[in-house]
Amino acid sequence: MQTKNHVYISLGSNVGDKINFLQQAVDAIFEKIGDIVRISSVYQTPSWGFESEDFYNACIEIATFYSAQEVLDLLLTVEKQLGRTRAQGKGYQARTIDLDILLSSEGVIATDTLRVPHPAMQDRMFVLRPLLDIAPDVIHDTLQLKISDLINRTKDEVTPEIVRTDLVNPEAKYPISAFQYLTLEGNIGAGKTSLAHMIANEFNGKLVLEQFADNPFLPKFYEDMDRYAFPLEMSFLADRYQRLQDDIGQFDLFTDFVVSDYDVFKSLIFAKITLQQEEFKLYKKVFDLMYSKLPKPGLYVYLYQSTERLLQNIKKRGRDYEQKISEDYLEKINKGYLQFIKSQTEFKTKIIDVSDLDFIKNRSDYITILQTLVAQQ
Repeated sequence: MQTKNHVYISLGSNVGDKINFLQQAVDAIFEKIGDIVRISSVYQTPSWGFESEDFYNACIEIATFYSAQEVLDLLLTVEKQLGRTRAQGKGYQARTIDLDILLSSEGVIATDTLRVPHPAMQDRMFVLRPLLDIAPDVIHDTLQLKISDLINRTKDEVTPEIVRTDLVNPEAKYPISAFQYLTLEGNIGAGKTSLAHMIANEFNGKLVLEQFADNPFLPKFYEDMDRYAFPLEMSFLADRYQRLQDDIGQFDLFTDFVVSDYDVFKSLIFAKITLQQEEFKLYKKVFDLMYSKLPKPGLYVYLYQSTERLLQNIKKRGRDYEQKISEDYLEKINKGYLQFIKSQTEFKTKIIDVSDLDFIKNRSDYITILQTLVAQQ
């Protein structure tokens, strides 16, 4: 998975319902740009550089797949959405919302439209004080000083006064951890592993992934399915059972829930397609014994992808042994999953069609999936 960029953003408002504008900005940043990692308290400070109402200021840390330049472009759209008009050449003005990038894990950036670290942040208490709340030990990339040191050295004598401490992290709208054990399933190339990574990372989940790459029978199976189907399916069943027993059964003090990119029932779905009738009868006896002893998910999600899109994804990720997978094979797998879901009564299930979504590159598509996960059936 791509490493996320951590960006620190200053928020300010001195027009109208200032708290509401700050909260709307936080919500929009979450929906359009990335995870909200930390939110400072809100501070009141005099307007800086012009006469106007006092400002309410805050800082947030976000984690995003976007570059700092892309974040800047998106922040400008958020400002516009909230009624901010940037008038060129008119100096400082009152504003519904003001969003500035302060720091980025990309380090020093100097372009025509963006400079990071923000060139004036060390001289402005309305930036430093809320930033101290969330990043006291973060180092300024050019001055090589911690934020806690910068605030002691600044010449700005303004003392921001704390106003509120309750800006809400929009993640609270998505109680993913309430599922306790979330299973994300899908056909080959559906994107289940990528989504599991994203959800575990954002919502502090324990990630349980299938270790298919270590199976010595898998490349051989795609070369000769009849010969290697039974040893492949038996080895997968044993591995999946053992991992789920170990990872789900073991309590973790540092995570809030478990998210997995597979359920052991997929073993039966694939085995029914690949095994001969007598082999499948034997396999199912072993499977039934194992399956009855495993914990069941709080929510089982099937990510549906069109066969055409699956083949594109398989080709794109470039695993040599997968390149001979046929359209017919993928359609049989999809049919097997849908039959399983239709007959399932032990736990809650959802089907999400992601054929037209790109939840890795498009944050709004990811939010759509989160909304579907927590929506009442």
